[in-house]
Amino acid sequence: MIEVRNLAKYYGSVRAVDNVSFTIEEGEVVGFLGPNGAGKTTTLRVLTCYQPATSGSAKVAGHDVFTESMAVRREVGYLPESVPLYPEMRVREYLHFRGKLRGLDRPRRNAAIARVSERCWLPDVINRPISQLSKGFRQRVGLADALLHNPRVLIMDEPTIGLDPAQIRETRSLIRELAQEHTVLLSSHILPEVEVTCRRIIIIHRGKIVASGTPAELRQRITAGSQLIAELKGPEAEVTAGIRKLDGVKDVHSEPADGWTRVTVSARHDLREAIYKLSAEKGWPLRELRRDVATLEDFFVKIVAGAHQSEG
Repeated sequence: MIEVRNLAKYYGSVRAVDNVSFTIEEGEVVGFLGPNGAGKTTTLRVLTCYQPATSGSAKVAGHDVFTESMAVRREVGYLPESVPLYPEMRVREYLHFRGKLRGLDRPRRNAAIARVSERCWLPDVINRPISQLSKGFRQRVGLADALLHNPRVLIMDEPTIGLDPAQIRETRSLIRELAQEHTVLLSSHILPEVEVTCRRIIIIHRGKIVASGTPAELRQRITAGSQLIAELKGPEAEVTAGIRKLDGVKDVHSEPADGWTRVTVSARHDLREAIYKLSAEKGWPLRELRRDVATLEDFFVKIVAGAHQSEG
């Protein structure tokens, strides 16, 4: 549905996007993740035909963004980071205006406005001037506009910026619903948002893609195996020695904890069952045994730091 090959964008001598390539299949929800200034917004603007690339190619829904920009715009709904609204218009009036620009006749506009206002929680403010709306409601109006023509592809740049926690939760839920009917590409630097919303993540740093995969795959890359936390009631030296003998153990760190021995085990695979059997065999009571899963934030910090070191 989205195909990008060797995309580059320069602003004078400044390289904002550097030879980026990726593919997004129909029905996928993909997070475009990176620190501020990484090139996320520039890439999205190229894909939505808001600005041209310096080199490379990109297709959206089978249409070339450079030679078939009008066809691309018919297939794409775009929610920019700063939603450009007309504050003097009422919400319904604005959506009618946007529907006309998209070539919808009055019956189709009315049906579309009813559909998107309900989906984006706008019925209570549909007749209010946009200037009176909060930041959260303005984001909802922008999203309603992006969905008005029922696009096949939905591209969102920082969709939850400025929203309160309840609104963020509602927006995440809506994005997951939209994935049933649309291909979704969203950019963000808020890692928990991407982790709970997206099936796949692309990380960009200084204009280059530095990692790609599912959240689980990226977390697995940083753990390079398995790390376990266990608390057993037994002599610290014996507990540590017993666990070290298990197959697949790479390292064991132990410390006393209120009469218990707390161990952190780095291993090549999941050893929870082996540790449980060892505790039963030795008669050591076991009050905690869990796998310590790395967060996406851990991976993000590591991959960005690694990119800095490579450049250095």
